Amino acid sequence: MPELPEVETIKQDLQKIITGKKIIKVCVHNPKVIREPALKAFKKSLEDVTIKRILRRAKLLIFELSNSLFLTVHLKMTGQLVLRQKLSTNPELVEGLVYPGGAKNSRVAFHLAGGDILDFNDQRLFGELRVVGDWKKLKFVQSLGPEPFDLTYFDFRNMLSKKKTKIKPLLMDQGFISGIGNLYAAEILFGAKINPERSAQGLTEAEKARLYKEMQGVLTSAIKHGGSSVDDYVRLSGKRGDYARFHQVYGRINEPCFVCKTLIQRIAQGGRGTYFCPQCQR
Repeated sequence: MPELPEVETIKQDLQKIITGKKIIKVCVHNPKVIREPALKAFKKSLEDVTIKRILRRAKLLIFELSNSLFLTVHLKMTGQLVLRQKLSTNPELVEGLVYPGGAKNSRVAFHLAGGDILDFNDQRLFGELRVVGDWKKLKFVQSLGPEPFDLTYFDFRNMLSKKKTKIKPLLMDQGFISGIGNLYAAEILFGAKINPERSAQGLTEAEKARLYKEMQGVLTSAIKHGGSSVDDYVRLSGKRGDYARFHQVYGRINEPCFVCKTLIQRIAQGGRGTYFCPQCQR
Protein backbone atom coordinates (compact mmCIF):
# COMPACT_ATOMS: atom_id res chain seq x y z
CA MET A 1 0.00 0.00 0.00
CA PRO A 2 1.35 3.47 -0.80
CA GLU A 3 2.48 5.20 2.37
CA LEU A 4 2.98 8.86 3.25
CA PRO A 5 5.96 9.48 0.91
CA GLU A 6 4.16 7.97 -2.10
CA VAL A 7 0.90 9.83 -1.47
CA GLU A 8 2.77 13.08 -0.80
CA THR A 9 4.68 12.62 -4.07
CA ILE A 10 1.42 12.18 -5.98
CA LYS A 11 -0.03 15.22 -4.20
CA GLN A 12 2.92 17.38 -5.20
CA ASP A 13 2.77 16.14 -8.81
CA LEU A 14 -0.98 16.84 -8.98
CA GLN A 15 -0.57 20.26 -7.42
CA LYS A 16 1.93 21.29 -10.09
CA ILE A 17 0.04 19.94 -13.09
CA ILE A 18 -3.73 19.93 -12.64
CA THR A 19 -4.46 22.73 -10.16
CA GLY A 20 -6.78 25.22 -11.82
CA LYS A 21 -8.01 22.78 -14.46
CA LYS A 22 -11.69 22.08 -15.02
CA ILE A 23 -13.14 18.57 -15.00
CA ILE A 24 -15.16 18.36 -18.22
CA LYS A 25 -16.42 14.80 -18.01
CA VAL A 26 -16.23 11.83 -15.61
CA CYS A 27 -16.28 8.33 -17.13
CA VAL A 28 -16.89 5.56 -14.61
CA HIS A 29 -15.69 2.17 -15.90
CA ASN A 30 -16.26 0.33 -12.60
CA PRO A 31 -18.53 1.94 -9.98
CA LYS A 32 -17.29 -0.36 -7.19
CA VAL A 33 -14.58 2.15 -6.25
CA ILE A 34 -17.14 4.94 -5.73
CA ARG A 35 -18.24 4.92 -2.09
CA GLU A 36 -20.33 8.09 -1.98
CA PRO A 37 -22.56 9.59 -3.26
CA ALA A 38 -24.50 7.39 -5.73
CA LEU A 39 -23.05 7.17 -9.25
CA LYS A 40 -25.25 9.79 -10.91
CA ALA A 41 -24.72 12.30 -8.10
CA PHE A 42 -20.98 11.52 -8.04
CA LYS A 43 -20.59 12.45 -11.70
CA LYS A 44 -22.86 15.50 -11.47
CA SER A 45 -20.92 16.92 -8.51
CA LEU A 46 -17.63 16.75 -10.44
CA GLU A 47 -18.41 17.75 -14.01
CA ASP A 48 -17.84 21.41 -15.02
CA VAL A 49 -16.02 21.97 -11.72
CA THR A 50 -12.51 23.39 -11.31
CA ILE A 51 -9.81 21.79 -9.14
CA LYS A 52 -8.67 24.53 -6.74
CA ARG A 53 -5.91 22.71 -4.85
CA ILE A 54 -4.70 19.30 -3.69
CA LEU A 55 -4.36 18.33 -0.03
CA ARG A 56 -3.14 15.23 1.78
CA ARG A 57 -4.02 13.76 5.17
CA ALA A 58 -2.04 10.62 6.02
CA LYS A 59 -2.57 8.32 3.00
CA LEU A 60 -5.65 10.21 1.75
CA LEU A 61 -5.63 12.61 -1.21
CA ILE A 62 -8.14 15.47 -1.15
CA PHE A 63 -9.13 17.55 -4.19
CA GLU A 64 -10.65 20.90 -3.17
CA LEU A 65 -13.23 21.86 -5.79
CA SER A 66 -14.69 25.17 -6.93
CA ASN A 67 -18.21 24.11 -5.88
CA SER A 68 -17.15 23.87 -2.22
CA LEU A 69 -17.09 20.06 -2.34
CA PHE A 70 -14.11 17.73 -1.96
CA LEU A 71 -13.10 14.66 -3.96
CA THR A 72 -11.22 12.24 -1.71
CA VAL A 73 -9.07 9.43 -3.09
CA HIS A 74 -7.74 6.54 -1.02
CA LEU A 75 -5.43 4.36 -3.13
CA LYS A 76 -5.52 1.40 -0.72
CA MET A 77 -3.45 -1.58 -1.97
CA THR A 78 -3.25 -1.19 -5.77
CA GLY A 79 -4.73 2.20 -6.60
CA GLN A 80 -2.92 4.54 -8.99
CA LEU A 81 -3.48 8.04 -10.32
CA VAL A 82 -1.89 8.38 -13.77
CA LEU A 83 -2.17 11.38 -16.09
CA ARG A 84 -2.54 10.90 -19.82
CA GLN A 85 -1.45 14.19 -21.33
CA LYS A 86 -2.47 15.42 -24.76
CA LEU A 87 0.54 16.60 -26.77
CA SER A 88 2.68 16.85 -23.65
CA THR A 89 5.79 19.01 -23.80
CA ASN A 90 6.86 17.94 -20.32
CA PRO A 91 9.67 15.35 -20.64
CA GLU A 92 9.00 14.20 -17.06
CA LEU A 93 5.64 12.89 -18.31
CA VAL A 94 6.86 11.38 -21.57
CA GLU A 95 10.32 9.85 -21.25
CA GLY A 96 10.52 6.48 -19.48
CA LEU A 97 6.74 6.26 -19.23
CA VAL A 98 5.55 3.18 -17.41
CA TYR A 99 1.78 2.89 -17.63
CA PRO A 100 0.83 -0.68 -16.61
CA GLY A 101 -1.91 -1.94 -18.91
CA GLY A 102 -2.51 1.51 -20.36
CA ALA A 103 -5.95 3.05 -20.01
CA LYS A 104 -7.62 -0.38 -19.90
CA ASN A 105 -6.96 -0.50 -16.12
CA SER A 106 -8.82 2.76 -15.56
CA ARG A 107 -11.75 2.46 -13.15
CA VAL A 108 -12.64 6.15 -13.31
CA ALA A 109 -11.37 8.64 -15.90
CA PHE A 110 -11.51 12.37 -15.23
CA HIS A 111 -11.42 14.28 -18.54
CA LEU A 112 -9.85 17.69 -18.02
CA ALA A 113 -10.05 20.90 -20.03
CA GLY A 114 -7.36 20.90 -22.72
CA GLY A 115 -7.59 17.17 -23.39
CA ASP A 116 -5.68 15.62 -20.49
CA ILE A 117 -7.20 12.59 -18.74
CA LEU A 118 -6.57 11.65 -15.10
CA ASP A 119 -7.10 7.91 -14.65
CA PHE A 120 -7.81 6.21 -11.37
CA ASN A 121 -6.49 2.68 -11.84
CA ASP A 122 -7.07 -0.08 -9.32
CA GLN A 123 -6.46 -3.71 -10.23
CA ARG A 124 -8.02 -5.17 -7.07
CA LEU A 125 -10.80 -2.60 -6.65
CA PHE A 126 -9.97 -1.82 -3.01
CA GLY A 127 -9.62 1.93 -3.62
CA GLU A 128 -12.18 4.45 -2.42
CA LEU A 129 -13.44 7.59 -4.15
CA ARG A 130 -15.83 9.95 -2.39
CA VAL A 131 -17.31 13.39 -2.98
CA VAL A 132 -18.11 15.03 0.35
CA GLY A 133 -18.92 18.41 1.80
CA ASP A 134 -16.34 18.21 4.59
CA TRP A 135 -13.54 15.66 4.34
CA LYS A 136 -12.50 16.30 7.95
CA LYS A 137 -15.74 14.70 9.13
CA LEU A 138 -14.96 11.35 7.50
CA LYS A 139 -14.79 8.65 10.19
CA PHE A 140 -11.44 7.47 8.81
CA VAL A 141 -9.94 10.96 9.07
CA GLN A 142 -11.22 11.55 12.59
CA SER A 143 -9.51 8.36 13.77
CA LEU A 144 -6.06 9.45 12.56
CA GLY A 145 -3.19 10.37 14.82
CA PRO A 146 -0.88 13.34 14.17
CA GLU A 147 1.24 13.64 11.03
CA PRO A 148 4.93 12.78 11.55
CA PHE A 149 6.06 16.21 10.34
CA ASP A 150 3.69 17.97 12.73
CA LEU A 151 5.29 16.39 15.81
CA THR A 152 8.05 17.98 17.86
CA TYR A 153 10.55 15.66 19.48
CA PHE A 154 9.00 16.39 22.89
CA ASP A 155 5.53 15.43 21.60
CA PHE A 156 6.93 12.21 20.16
CA ARG A 157 8.87 11.31 23.31
CA ASN A 158 5.82 11.81 25.50
CA MET A 159 3.65 9.73 23.18
CA LEU A 160 6.12 6.83 23.33
CA SER A 161 6.43 6.92 27.10
CA LYS A 162 2.75 5.99 27.47
CA LYS A 163 2.87 2.91 25.23
CA LYS A 164 3.87 -0.65 26.18
CA THR A 165 3.24 -1.84 22.60
CA LYS A 166 6.07 -3.22 20.48
CA ILE A 167 7.59 -0.32 18.60
CA LYS A 168 7.08 -1.46 15.00
CA PRO A 169 3.33 -2.12 15.19
CA LEU A 170 3.02 1.15 17.10
CA LEU A 171 4.67 3.14 14.30
CA MET A 172 2.20 1.56 11.87
CA ASP A 173 -0.82 2.35 14.06
CA GLN A 174 -2.62 5.12 12.16
CA GLY A 175 -4.31 6.25 15.36
CA PHE A 176 -0.88 6.84 16.92
CA ILE A 177 0.97 8.44 14.00
CA SER A 178 -0.62 8.71 10.57
CA GLY A 179 0.98 7.81 7.25
CA ILE A 180 3.70 5.31 8.21
CA GLY A 181 3.24 1.73 7.02
CA ASN A 182 5.21 -1.50 6.97
CA LEU A 183 7.97 -0.40 4.62
CA TYR A 184 8.96 2.88 6.24
CA ALA A 185 8.55 1.57 9.79
CA ALA A 186 11.21 -1.05 8.97
CA GLU A 187 13.56 1.50 7.41
CA ILE A 188 13.12 3.99 10.25
CA LEU A 189 13.85 1.37 12.90
CA PHE A 190 16.96 0.21 11.09
CA GLY A 191 18.29 3.76 10.93
CA ALA A 192 17.55 4.21 14.64
CA LYS A 193 19.27 0.87 15.48
CA ILE A 194 16.19 -0.39 17.33
CA ASN A 195 14.89 -3.96 17.19
CA PRO A 196 11.24 -4.05 16.02
CA GLU A 197 10.33 -6.32 18.97
CA ARG A 198 11.30 -3.72 21.57
CA SER A 199 8.65 -2.10 23.75
CA ALA A 200 8.06 1.60 23.00
CA GLN A 201 7.97 2.36 26.72
CA GLY A 202 11.33 0.64 27.21
CA LEU A 203 13.29 2.82 24.80
CA THR A 204 16.03 5.00 26.27
CA GLU A 205 16.04 8.76 25.76
CA ALA A 206 18.87 8.41 23.24
CA GLU A 207 16.91 5.77 21.31
CA LYS A 208 13.79 7.94 21.25
CA ALA A 209 15.85 10.82 19.89
CA ARG A 210 17.37 8.61 17.17
CA LEU A 211 13.95 7.25 16.28
CA TYR A 212 12.48 10.74 15.89
CA LYS A 213 15.43 11.87 13.78
CA GLU A 214 15.21 8.82 11.51
CA MET A 215 11.45 9.16 11.13
CA GLN A 216 11.86 12.70 9.86
CA GLY A 217 14.91 11.89 7.74
CA VAL A 218 13.68 8.70 6.07
CA LEU A 219 10.30 10.16 5.16
CA THR A 220 11.85 13.37 3.84
CA SER A 221 14.36 11.46 1.71
CA ALA A 222 11.68 9.12 0.37
CA ILE A 223 9.56 12.08 -0.73
CA LYS A 224 12.61 13.68 -2.37
CA HIS A 225 13.13 10.50 -4.43
CA GLY A 226 9.49 10.10 -5.41
CA GLY A 227 8.61 7.24 -3.06
CA SER A 228 9.24 3.50 -3.33
CA SER A 229 7.86 1.45 -6.22
CA VAL A 230 7.94 -2.05 -4.76
CA ASP A 231 4.45 -3.13 -5.82
CA ASP A 232 1.88 -1.20 -7.88
CA TYR A 233 2.80 2.36 -6.94
CA VAL A 234 3.76 4.74 -9.74
CA ARG A 235 3.94 8.52 -9.89
CA LEU A 236 1.44 10.68 -11.75
CA SER A 237 3.61 10.35 -14.85
CA GLY A 238 3.48 6.56 -14.70
CA LYS A 239 7.18 6.49 -13.79
CA ARG A 240 8.37 4.48 -10.80
CA GLY A 241 9.53 6.10 -7.57
CA ASP A 242 13.29 5.94 -7.01
CA TYR A 243 13.61 5.40 -3.27
CA ALA A 244 13.64 1.57 -3.35
CA ARG A 245 17.32 1.64 -4.25
CA PHE A 246 18.03 3.25 -0.88
CA HIS A 247 16.24 0.58 1.19
CA GLN A 248 18.45 -0.82 3.92
CA VAL A 249 16.33 -3.78 5.11
CA TYR A 250 12.88 -3.88 3.51
CA GLY A 251 12.54 -6.81 1.11
CA ARG A 252 16.18 -7.86 1.64
CA ILE A 253 15.74 -11.15 3.51
CA ASN A 254 18.95 -13.23 3.64
CA GLU A 255 20.92 -10.45 1.97
CA PRO A 256 23.92 -8.98 3.83
CA CYS A 257 23.39 -5.85 5.89
CA PHE A 258 25.08 -2.87 4.24
CA VAL A 259 26.62 -1.93 7.59
CA CYS A 260 27.75 -5.15 9.29
CA LYS A 261 27.23 -7.87 6.60
CA THR A 262 24.93 -9.91 8.90
CA LEU A 263 22.07 -11.45 6.92
CA ILE A 264 18.81 -9.52 7.06
CA GLN A 265 16.05 -11.45 8.81
CA ARG A 266 12.29 -11.46 8.36
CA ILE A 267 9.81 -12.16 11.16
CA ALA A 268 6.02 -11.90 11.34
CA GLN A 269 4.51 -9.12 13.43
CA GLY A 270 0.78 -8.60 13.44
CA GLY A 271 0.42 -10.59 10.25
CA ARG A 272 2.99 -8.46 8.42
CA GLY A 273 6.54 -9.30 7.39
CA THR A 274 9.14 -7.35 9.36
CA TYR A 275 12.69 -6.96 8.05
CA PHE A 276 15.62 -6.10 10.32
CA CYS A 277 19.30 -6.65 10.99
CA PRO A 278 19.76 -8.71 14.19
CA GLN A 279 23.24 -7.28 14.71
CA CYS A 280 22.65 -3.57 14.11
CA GLN A 281 19.20 -3.42 15.71
CA ARG A 282 19.19 -4.21 19.42
